[in-house]
Amino acid sequence: MRQQTTVAQATDKPIMRPAEVAELLGRTTAALAQMRYRGSGPAFIKTGGLVRYRRATVESWLQDGERSHT
Repeated sequence: MRQQTTVAQATDKPIMRPAEVAELLGRTTAALAQMRYRGSGPAFIKTGGLVRYRRATVESWLQDGERSHT
């Protein structure tokens, strides 16, 4: 049986799978795939047909989206 990865465990990894990033962002993997397609999500790595994200890149992308007002 496959063990579930918690958000805390996922953010400890330097390289994350789409499911881990989606969970961290509170989105579905399908929504994350749409963000990749539209170019609106965090930058990703594609190697051997697999999509991966650098944790530092995801954190930076989140910080870039921070706002103090609307």
